Amino acid sequence: MDDDVFNMQIRKFLKNVGVTSQREIEIAVREALADGRLKGDEQLNVKVTLVIDDPSLSKVIEGTINLV
Repeated sequence: MDDDVFNMQIRKFLKNVGVTSQREIEIAVREALADGRLKGDEQLNVKVTLVIDDPSLSKVIEGTINLV
């Protein structure tokens, strides 16, 4: 295994995850604000599940996003 290649591949994947996740969260929150499901002062509980088939890995990462 080439550690440099491995590291760069992980970073590339995580960059895609970060950009895509931010976009999807922004869209969901804007839609919820527009239709009244959110007021804009909430704290959102968020959860991401990271899964790798082989080698087996399943990790839940939880946090919060404050809207104010």
